[in-house]
Amino acid sequence: MRIVRFAHPAGMSFGVLDGDGQVAQIEGHPFGQISFTGQRYAAADVRLLSPILPSKVVGVGKNYADHVKEMATGDAPAEPLIFLKPSTSVIGPGDAIRIPAGSTNVHHEVELAVVIGARGARSVTPEQAMASVFGYTIGNDVSERDMQKSDGQWTRAKGFDSFCPLGPWIETDLAGLGKDPADLEITCQVDGELRQSGRTSQLLFGLPTLISYISQVMTLLPGDVVLTGTPSGVGPITPGQRVECTIEGLGTLTNSVAGADRASTAGSNR
Repeated sequence: MRIVRFAHPAGMSFGVLDGDGQVAQIEGHPFGQISFTGQRYAAADVRLLSPILPSKVVGVGKNYADHVKEMATGDAPAEPLIFLKPSTSVIGPGDAIRIPAGSTNVHHEVELAVVIGARGARSVTPEQAMASVFGYTIGNDVSERDMQKSDGQWTRAKGFDSFCPLGPWIETDLAGLGKDPADLEITCQVDGELRQSGRTSQLLFGLPTLISYISQVMTLLPGDVVLTGTPSGVGPITPGQRVECTIEGLGTLTNSVAGADRASTAGSNR
């Protein structure tokens, strides 16, 4: 099932995108029993937003061996290396990634994003972890490399408004598509040039380990997002470019790149 969050003439709603290109509106949020309102929209007539508004986004650094090598910042971590991105960094498909004023070294990072379901996750074991997953979407952990290096920690470098595109939808049944989240092709193109290409089978720490590890530190609430790491090939993006992040079974998340806009409202198109 593909869960979307969308804007329509009456406001914003969650819905289910079917194979005919129709969005069936649902009551309330998608966790638990889904109830349809009976209202349907053609996908072309609505605007897709970020498929979820998480209370927090938990990122995982250095989780692909080749990416560790290209960053040249030491060995792979012995345990998952986690950090937070604020909810205000989240934008949706088609929204613009905004380059901070004066910055010339902002990079793309395509990542498999795990969305936590209704039960949440607190102190779960790896064996219990996957029962906390609602579904999967695509994330782009946009990062300002100069700030990441100079600050020595990553909050500012990865926390700017618009630095966490998510979408275009949440897929709740990858198995039904014959796909395994532990082995999905993952790519990123910039203006049609292939920059990143890998598979989630290359993760140093797999999904059960990540979810369990994070849940020992902080409670993962329904709708929270875990970004699982990025393969090698990260590189700079500049205003006017187009970034396409694609994951097998999940589609493509496309965002433009724009310059800083101080008049814009944080999360206005989330």
